[in-house]
Amino acid sequence: MMAIQRIFIGFLLAWVCSAGVQAKELTVMISGGFKAAWEQLSPRYAAQEGEAIHTVSGPSMGNTPQAIPARLARGEQADVVIMVGDALSGLEKQQRILPGSRVELADSRIGAVIKQGTQPVSISTEQQLRSALLNAHSIAYSDSASGRYVSTQLFKKLGIEQQVKGKATQVERIPVASQVAAGKYAIGFQQVSELLPVPGVTFIGELPASLQYTTRFAGAVVKSSAHPQQAKRLLAWLASAEVQQVVQDTGLHSVTLSQPVNAVETAQ
Repeated sequence: MMAIQRIFIGFLLAWVCSAGVQAKELTVMISGGFKAAWEQLSPRYAAQEGEAIHTVSGPSMGNTPQAIPARLARGEQADVVIMVGDALSGLEKQQRILPGSRVELADSRIGAVIKQGTQPVSISTEQQLRSALLNAHSIAYSDSASGRYVSTQLFKKLGIEQQVKGKATQVERIPVASQVAAGKYAIGFQQVSELLPVPGVTFIGELPASLQYTTRFAGAVVKSSAHPQQAKRLLAWLASAEVQQVVQDTGLHSVTLSQPVNAVETAQ
């Protein structure tokens, strides 16, 4: 009998421990722009807090089933979402986000890359950017709002819309830099934080300030989260001064204002 009791107690303790681990696991849905910083920061946070973190990647918007709004709409569970600011605002309007839980995390700007080993070019001024685009035999941009900005506004602002029309291509779903590295395009544009992690390319800089487009990334607690307090602590840490060097090293800019930006922010 004692042996049976010991076995039962052992099973009970194992179940309790297992339940405790499960209770501490946070599921985070995240889009590409903040992902490079997240990949460095999440293991650090998990280690110091003793919490397990499950990461689910997907775009902030779009028709793909992997998009964060689509995942939540079909009932996938998450505790935290980290995504483009105005896409997050859309989730707030749909009442999928815990009221008051939004935290501004970082600003992302558009930059460009060329294939590693090719002749370097500069895009630091409007004239240099115009020349680089006119001289490039092919141009790639993302299928996110950063790409929509490039294709619908940047070319027009530079007065070269017609000249580049036949050689500018939208790259869907995959990193623009990977296609530049493969030699498919001469120059590629996307958010800097999504360009820098890709091997085989040379980063040539951000767009000039006069032509720049900034995307705000923010996080929030999902309304259906089983662990809202833990989720809030994670977001507060991601916005803290303690992690800003990592944020900046991955090509993002620290948020200087705590309020959402007013510009249209619909990049991936």
